[in-house]
Amino acid sequence: METARKITVEVPQELLEKAQRASGTSITQTVRTGLHLVAASRTYARLRQLRGRVRFTRTLAELKADR
Repeated sequence: METARKITVEVPQELLEKAQRASGTSITQTVRTGLHLVAASRTYARLRQLRGRVRFTRTLAELKADR
């Protein structure tokens, strides 16, 4: 079972409301989603660096036909 840590954090009311509207979820889920995005940002940056450098063995047509 994954352990959770209860925290208290102060955020601007407007920012929280804006984030909740964008996510359409509760405060807890909105904060969790934000933390996941921050944690993944390094991976996204690394993927962007690889743009145009990865060669695929399958063509676009083959990928579409495999759906």
